[in-house]
Amino acid sequence: MSTSQRLMKYAMYFKKPIFLGLFFLSLAVFSELAGPFIAKYIIDEHMTIGKIEVEPIAWLLGLYFILAVATAILRYFMYIFLQIGANRVVQKLRQDVFGHIQTLPIQYFDNLPAGKIVARVTNDTEAVRNLYVTVLANFATSFISIAGVYVALFILNWKMAMLALIMIPIIYLWMILYRKYAAGYNQVIRTKIADINAMINESIQGMSIIQAFRREEQMTKEFDEMNEEHYAYERKLLFLDSATSFNLVNTLRLIMFSIFIIYFGTRQINAAEIVSAGTLYAFVDYLTRLFNPITNVVNQFSQLERSLIAGDRIFEVLDTKGEPVSEETMPRYTGHVVFEDVSFAYKNDDYVLKNLSFKANRGETVALVGHTGSGKSSIMNLLFRFYDPSKGKIYIDGIDVTTVPRQTIRQHMGIVLQDPYLFTGTIASNVSLDDPSITREKVEAALKAVGADRVLKNLEKGMDEPVIEKGSTLSSGQRQLVSFARALAYDPAILILDEATSNIDTETEEIIQHAMDVLKKGRTTFIIAHRLSTIKNADRILVLERGIIKEQGTHEELLAQGGIYEQMYQMQAKSLQV
Repeated sequence: MSTSQRLMKYAMYFKKPIFLGLFFLSLAVFSELAGPFIAKYIIDEHMTIGKIEVEPIAWLLGLYFILAVATAILRYFMYIFLQIGANRVVQKLRQDVFGHIQTLPIQYFDNLPAGKIVARVTNDTEAVRNLYVTVLANFATSFISIAGVYVALFILNWKMAMLALIMIPIIYLWMILYRKYAAGYNQVIRTKIADINAMINESIQGMSIIQAFRREEQMTKEFDEMNEEHYAYERKLLFLDSATSFNLVNTLRLIMFSIFIIYFGTRQINAAEIVSAGTLYAFVDYLTRLFNPITNVVNQFSQLERSLIAGDRIFEVLDTKGEPVSEETMPRYTGHVVFEDVSFAYKNDDYVLKNLSFKANRGETVALVGHTGSGKSSIMNLLFRFYDPSKGKIYIDGIDVTTVPRQTIRQHMGIVLQDPYLFTGTIASNVSLDDPSITREKVEAALKAVGADRVLKNLEKGMDEPVIEKGSTLSSGQRQLVSFARALAYDPAILILDEATSNIDTETEEIIQHAMDVLKKGRTTFIIAHRLSTIKNADRILVLERGIIKEQGTHEELLAQGGIYEQMYQMQAKSLQV
């Protein structure tokens, strides 16, 4: 199905206001086209030389005025209904795109900058909105007007009307030729807009780094280059529009009027075929009305092409395979986790995990350590089903995780990331994530359990303290404690701490360590840690190297082995002494 067909399919969801708009438009066009016939009747019947009948002319002029007022009213309702229909279509389109984004796999976001995704939901849908509001209205008005004009021309003079039909294939060929060049320009323009959004988003997110390393001028230069390329293609499109819009229509108009003058001039010589003044006036009027909608159609080619390109980009997102959000629930599992000969690669056969096999029993704390790139975070990504294993199986309580919807298997999991993300709202809303099942009392209990009440007590509004995007007004320790309380408020059977203590001070770390000793009972806890001092009490420590488990055991057992873990521990101990 083509993009235009899919966009029209969306229009059918709200066909009532759109059809009402087109209905009022049809009446308005009919009202407008009645004017020249009235004028023809006045000229031919009541304006003979030396005699003018005032009363019929007054009635007919009154009718002409009424039609003008009716046209204005009908066009008003046409505009209102088309706007309502267009806004509803775009509203649904945005809902569908945003809803579909929630179902897309994590790797989709790994490969596409956030700014480009934002452009699909905002800029591209707004361009599609113009299709329904501006393009559809102008096209409908123009086509109905053109059809009405041709009907009137055939009534007045069918031979001249046949001559005027040559305009239809000319416009069609014109549109095909225009789209051949404009499509490529618009594709680049839309892509550059997305790139610009992505760069702006990245610059804002990394403003502290940009300013700290004095890269302001470099970033401005890169932005200017991108913006210049966008301008260059906008200019190319402008030249194309200028060459194929009003100027060309005006040329066709002059050619048509020349043919019209020659045709009627030769007829006036033959007394048998003499044309009345009213017919002559009406024909000139209708020819003028014919070219006005043609001009409108041609001038909308650019916006039409922009809208179709934007539609392509939107449907590209919607066509990306996602997984529907499941409402299915499952009883709270005990948290017995088994990795059975698991291998995993982010790309092709470049495996970051190789034939991993281990178990984590209910209530155990399993720590994962290793140098950067050893595969620690990849294990967590697989357990949380952000990705699925390339080979092997992962079981929770004997259930293959790939047989259960992702949302369902995550129902009883909690995670705390190294760099916690807080949403705009309050501390309380960031703990509950506005889940109605998590009461205020539960939020308070979770904050108290992790010791956050001691750290947040100095805030003016306590747990109702406002939080802006990413929680930038809070310290790293405060954000981490809120994130920790969030995970605990959901009472997970499996708790994942992805280097959760790496960005906090020693005092806060002691608070979290104390909370973990109390709260890990009855939960299977996985800890990824670079600071080995935080995992001394783990039931089992897995030492990874290039995706392979090289060592495993308790803290004391691994020190006694004198292997990789012992070397890492001694290096960290020396660094602390220094």
